[in-house]
Amino acid sequence: MLRGVGDDAAVIRARPLCVVSVDAMVDGIHFRLAEGWATGAQVGWRALAGALSDIAAMGAEAGEACIVLGVPAGLPERQALELVRGAGALAQQTGTAIVGGDVVAAPALTVSITVLGWAEREAQLVGRDGAAAGDLVGVTGRLGGSGAGTAILEGRALGGAEREQLLARVRAPSPRLREGRALAAAGVSAMIDLSDGLASDAGHIGRASGVRLRVALDSLPLQAGVSDVCAELGVAPQQLAATAGEDYELCFCVAPSARATVQRALDGAGLAAVTWIGEVVKGAPGVALLDARGEEVALAGFERRW
Repeated sequence: MLRGVGDDAAVIRARPLCVVSVDAMVDGIHFRLAEGWATGAQVGWRALAGALSDIAAMGAEAGEACIVLGVPAGLPERQALELVRGAGALAQQTGTAIVGGDVVAAPALTVSITVLGWAEREAQLVGRDGAAAGDLVGVTGRLGGSGAGTAILEGRALGGAEREQLLARVRAPSPRLREGRALAAAGVSAMIDLSDGLASDAGHIGRASGVRLRVALDSLPLQAGVSDVCAELGVAPQQLAATAGEDYELCFCVAPSARATVQRALDGAGLAAVTWIGEVVKGAPGVALLDARGEEVALAGFERRW
């Protein structure tokens, strides 16, 4: 970055390839600031995390971000400033430069973030359309935490001993930027971030690639505390892990010959663990979620609405 906040426009020193994504969140739909579900700082962090997760899914390096705030009448200036500071804290942690934006009047608090990522060569980037029959399907980290945390915020569950960790997963998710770059360098063939839930997002890979992903529900790695919340809800933990969105982990496909390379790339760098959850086969493009008997279960993810 040559010039950032303070001029009419930012000036950025470009690299060969720019990866661009935009994400928006609206109070009352994606978060509920007035109900105390999150602080202003957590809203800002979460909004930037969602945008950066798209950059992570491409295997790009985070670069710059612009933030547009739609501010309703009556919102205290303190909360607006907290929001920007929250986004700034994640930006500092991830090496992202906030280079500008805008503030406008709006009927509800709206946060729209455009992020830029960078790569030197097209081969360093990963899309959704490269999966092939015979590939393995893997996922980073652990699933279900955001869905369980949301159930606690909605008053549908108490959460038990892991309550605070589950709430933190909702309020301050971590985009898997380092993992995305490591996976891309290890040769994964397709990748997506889990924002709408594995049941939907894995299906996006299948349809873009013209293949079918077969995922064993029993193999899904659960965040600690998810099973306790699911017991309160009367829902199978694997169902929540597959359908609840905004865990912001990465789902990817890779040839079996590169499995060890992927494992070493993440294990050696101390990054989020990989769990192998299925395989890619020929068939109707999409995803097949299999129960313990190997029978297909009809589940669908969704866009989170707090």
